[in-house]
This record gives sequence, C-alpha cells and structure tokens, in this order.
Amino acid sequence: MRLRYIEGQYEYLQDNEKAITEPEKRDYKLNKLFNNPNPIHVELGCGKGKFIRETALQNPDINYFGFEKSVKVAYRCAKSTIENDPNNYFIVYSNGDILQDVFEPNSIERIYLNFSDPWPKPSHYKRRMTHKNFLDVYRKVFTENGEIHMKTDNNDLFEYSVEQLKEDNWDLILVTRDLHNSPYLQNNVMTEYEEKFVSEGKKINKLIAKLKHNCLGII
Repeated sequence: MRLRYIEGQYEYLQDNEKAITEPEKRDYKLNKLFNNPNPIHVELGCGKGKFIRETALQNPDINYFGFEKSVKVAYRCAKSTIENDPNNYFIVYSNGDILQDVFEPNSIERIYLNFSDPWPKPSHYKRRMTHKNFLDVYRKVFTENGEIHMKTDNNDLFEYSVEQLKEDNWDLILVTRDLHNSPYLQNNVMTEYEEKFVSEGKKINKLIAKLKHNCLGII
C-alpha cells in the first residue's frame, strides 16, 4: 500500500527532536551527537521505526541511528514517537550511501539491513544494499569488529548477498535460511515486515558478516 503524501512532512521532520534532516550539512559528524563513547549501530531503511525503537530500548548502552530515505516513511516514524521513547536513537532522513560523509572512519560497530528493497532487475543490482559499492562504504566507517546483520524474505537477494560478501572478503559468521526455526532466534527483534511475513508462513533469511581484519580499510 502506497503511503499518502501529507502536507508539511519535511517541515515536521526538521522540527522533531528525534529526527535529523540533511546530516551532510551539519558541522559535526553524527557519531559525536550523543557525546558518549558507547558503540554506534545503524539501521539502513528503518521504516516506521519498530525495530530501532525496541532494540534501543533493550540496549541503553548502545547509540542507534535509523536511516530512512522516504520522506513519507520517515515522517510516520517520527510521528509515532512517544513520551517515553528511549533517548539513545535518532531517525535520519537520508540515504545510506552517505555514511562515509556523516560518520568518522572506524566509528560504526554494526549495520542492520532489514528487509531492504530487493531491486530484482539485474540492471538495478547496484542499488542493492549488499552491492560492492555499498560494501565499500561500510568498510570505511566500520570499527575493527564491524558487522553487517541482514534479514530478508527475498531468497534471490539473500543468495546474491551471500555471494557478494564472500567475493568481497567478508567472513560469514552466521547464515540461516529459516531464522524462526533455527537456534539463532533468541533476542530477535522483529520489524513490521517480518511480523507480516512470519504470519503468512514465509521463511526469513538472516546473515551476519564481519570484515576480515587483514582487509579493514582497504578499498
């Protein structure tokens, strides 16, 4: 279902204390925003915010940024903030390919790719969040122990991602093609899409990938 445009969405994001717009125009890097040494985790494509909020609530000693490139979705995410929202996360209205511009090198510990757009046409593969162009960006901002955590219901995207990560010299430390019937389900926080797909009986793929230490920072 396509979301309806609402007048003043962008202005609302500009005024919302939990949202960040045009991060590339700020005179500081986002990793300095919290003014503490806690690890930084980033979700690329945070949707309406269920995952980022629940994860931030469960992990108060980690700082979170949820990136969302759709103004309609980012608006609804910001609109749904509540009085007792955890104070260790921000919504960022922007694209994930600017991470190297808005974070310092070696500042992000983990990136979540939850149910990213599969871009099924081969001519669009470069837009996939696990294409080498994006992997190069992640490499620049990751800490030594940086990890990609990916979940998707799309089997083609998942197999593509597994192969891309292998070719790009990442260690796959977890791969499952049926998360909800695997030993890895403990502490899993479901997204809105995940809840829907699981209720429909679809299998959820998950992987965790870590850059090999001898390749850290090499592009």
